[in-house]
Amino acid sequence: MGSAAAWFRHVALVGTLLAVCVVSLGAYVRLSDAGLGCPDWPGCFGTMTVPESEAAIKQAQMAFPDSDFDHGKAWKEMLHRYLAGSLGILILVLTVLGWRASKLLQVSAWTPTMLLVLVTFQAMLGMWTVTMLLKPAVVTAHLLGGMATLALLTWITHRHWGVVSRRFVSSGGLRLWIRAGVVVLFAQILLGGWTSTNYAALACTDFPTCHGFWLPEMDFSNAFHWIRELGESIDGTPLELPALTAIQWTHRIGALVVLIYFGLLAWCLMRQEHMRKIGLLMLLLLFVQIGLGIANLLLHLPLVLAVAHNLGAALLVMTVMVLNSKITELPK
Repeated sequence: MGSAAAWFRHVALVGTLLAVCVVSLGAYVRLSDAGLGCPDWPGCFGTMTVPESEAAIKQAQMAFPDSDFDHGKAWKEMLHRYLAGSLGILILVLTVLGWRASKLLQVSAWTPTMLLVLVTFQAMLGMWTVTMLLKPAVVTAHLLGGMATLALLTWITHRHWGVVSRRFVSSGGLRLWIRAGVVVLFAQILLGGWTSTNYAALACTDFPTCHGFWLPEMDFSNAFHWIRELGESIDGTPLELPALTAIQWTHRIGALVVLIYFGLLAWCLMRQEHMRKIGLLMLLLLFVQIGLGIANLLLHLPLVLAVAHNLGAALLVMTVMVLNSKITELPK
């Protein structure tokens, strides 16, 4: 049993690092328009790898005449699938180890089990992303699922590698503030995902105004109608600029809320003896993330900065989960 518990600790750590890679690569695939690099799932143009020879490419084009074959985009998509599949296998192993060593763990064995269910649903969302042709609701849910997977893995890993104590935070109000931070952060990630999957990141490129106004013309009814196709309004007509503007403007307001909320939280943490370092880290990540968001607007969404913005969100998720773990006593 002791051996299973030791393996559990190490698999959790490796899984967390791999999850960061999967989330970052997923953002790169989405932002480089390679999400439909393979028109089928789980393979690519009918095979479990990318067609390479002229004969294989010709056969792929005949099998999928409505899809253009792009070797680079296909490999980006398949590398993401390979990494995500490897993460799924690690989480399956983590679940088995969790039940074998359930009495020696610092989390319930149900936690990795819930994680396994989440990853299974993530795989289904990955399939629907392709088969439903990048439907915004599905792609956004896929992004949220990836961040939730990273959050749970971070929690499990810190419970077994980090130092925790309820006494790290003396105030019950501050403790509640830390807990609520998870909801605030994921709400903003939802808005960010909706902005990205609707290609609304450049709906307006001036800052801090939008189209020169603090309150530009916006269409919220079409902007946040969740069950619709990519680029279409409720009635099936093309999604117009006011709707895209509403999406991006709302994400900006969310960013302001996050800046104030976590800025104040970081300031409070830095006044706590055992929380100064994580408070400073949170503040640093927060300002970097806001800076990346503004730079993406002003520089018209360069790929490297757009991916870095997604990575910044992932690092904030990890920081918030570590923070929540640090103030939660281990089970006795």
